[in-house]
Amino acid sequence: MTGRRSFVVLGVAALISAALVGCTPQTILVAGSEVRVAVSDPFTSLNPATSYGRGSVTNGQLAQLTTTGFAYPDDHYGTVVDGSFGSATLVSRDPLVVTYRVNSGVTWSDGAPVDAADLLLAWAANSGALNTPGFDDSRYVDPATGRYTRSFPKNVVFFDGAIGSGLEKARAAPLVGSDGRSITVTFGSFDPDWKTALDPGVPAHVLGSEALGVAASDPKAGKRAVLDAIEKRDATRLGALARFWNDGFNLDATPKDRRLLVSDGPYTVSRIVADRVTLSANPRYAGDRRPAFAKVTVRVSTDPLETAKLLASRAVDIATVQPSAATVSALGAISGVTVTPGTEARFEHLDLQFADGRNGTFGDARVREAFLKVVPRAQILRQLGSSGGGRATLLDSFSLRPGASGYAASVARNGSAAYRSTDIDTAKRLLAQAGVSNPQVCVLYDPTNPRRVTEFQLIQRSAARAGFVVTDCSSGDWQGLLGVAGAYDAALFAWDTTRLGPAAQSLVFRSGSRLANFNRYSDPKADALIDRAVATDDPATQTSLLSELDARIWAAGYGVPLYAYPTLTAVDDRVTGVTRSPLAGSIFWNAWTWKPAAVTTSHPGGGASPGP
Repeated sequence: MTGRRSFVVLGVAALISAALVGCTPQTILVAGSEVRVAVSDPFTSLNPATSYGRGSVTNGQLAQLTTTGFAYPDDHYGTVVDGSFGSATLVSRDPLVVTYRVNSGVTWSDGAPVDAADLLLAWAANSGALNTPGFDDSRYVDPATGRYTRSFPKNVVFFDGAIGSGLEKARAAPLVGSDGRSITVTFGSFDPDWKTALDPGVPAHVLGSEALGVAASDPKAGKRAVLDAIEKRDATRLGALARFWNDGFNLDATPKDRRLLVSDGPYTVSRIVADRVTLSANPRYAGDRRPAFAKVTVRVSTDPLETAKLLASRAVDIATVQPSAATVSALGAISGVTVTPGTEARFEHLDLQFADGRNGTFGDARVREAFLKVVPRAQILRQLGSSGGGRATLLDSFSLRPGASGYAASVARNGSAAYRSTDIDTAKRLLAQAGVSNPQVCVLYDPTNPRRVTEFQLIQRSAARAGFVVTDCSSGDWQGLLGVAGAYDAALFAWDTTRLGPAAQSLVFRSGSRLANFNRYSDPKADALIDRAVATDDPATQTSLLSELDARIWAAGYGVPLYAYPTLTAVDDRVTGVTRSPLAGSIFWNAWTWKPAAVTTSHPGGGASPGP
């Protein structure tokens, strides 16, 4: 495997091409105000585009508050275009050419402009175009932490970016505009997600200072150094930039060098301590996402019942928790808190390692099928799938979502029916045919998540009936171990929807995908289906192709989807404007619209309207 990627992602069934544009209500900042939010995953990095940064959902959620860009997903699988930041303009469709331009006056929180240097850095980091060919970074990953070791070589260029999210199709050097605020990107093939393919992440001038030694007092010089290194493809300077881009923004405490906290979004991270992160309103932010709350405090609470106690004591104001009978009861007893049930686009699943597993168990398709025959999906659902307001159902598709066009038709013929209940006798027969007895299966999962612990125990007991020896590969740093050779045989985790459209299927299921194909699944026919789905804008054609893909994935013994996550979102009545997106942004997708209950906003004119 060349390159390690830990991006947990899943696309929805069909590309949602509608975008919302218009004037956003102008929010008035309330001096001294604070809203407190409970999350289940720790904050570990200010750069969620890296493998390590992508490992925690919280990193990406908070990045929605500390960064900005050309567009972002809403709470109905649509896309909101942010014209206050800049524009992504289609120059040509074939070949796909797009000009990304930042508006004049858009700045980082230290006053430096957001400009072409930041966009070009984002292209370099997430396209892989400048990386040393053939370099395998997985050799330098600490399996205990998921972070790079000190032995990472200095004579290579390797940006551990979100390769597979679209920019990998744009390997030709972009053209920097004469205005200094734009770059024009030529894609080698069509990408239906071109509006959201490029956004500035970390600030170029900070990297110029931290990695290249440019004086921090001269951000223009820092930007020039980054531009020069990229345009000249200076391997020495690019290597230094890449190493700091990969690791320099991973934080577990407030850094002494506060330049690392520079933001271009409505908030900046101001304090990191233990299990809490504090964000403060960015006084230099002047876009459409201006917030009302002066401070957002985020704290980690992994136990839903503990979270309920925090809400009851008013230690937190907002939380989304996984429901259980106990959680429903605890939340229902809290006065002054509104609880809303729902489901997530996030879904639980079990993946099997086709190659490079700890015990090499699943190289044989018959052994994969045998193991999937003993996964007690119905029992798992009964114990963990209750939403409190109705019972969740099994998820029977990898590539389509419940309620989406074509889901029911695909499920009827994709082969999932063979795995709705356990079949111990067939599993034993398949193992006998494969000439395998007592195969070992070490399962990776999060040991701090009670739901995963229960799932593991149920699978372990059921599999033993067919002769499988299921052992525990759980780790507190499980995110960083996804895709690491020799670390495990099967993994229990969830996929989160962060991108829309069939292009997202490529990140997970395409052969050789370096972003999220953790289990070495490879099928040229599946690749062809993905390529055809990505290349079309017709929803009906996309759905048909994804249905075919779904059947191939089931037939290969890839693993099993289990259920879409049921949720309960609890909001203290002192806070208004909180809605929840089923996408990875969750409750943070529009946190700038949250307000203290007594505060109103002014609407200078206009409203959201459908765009092209």
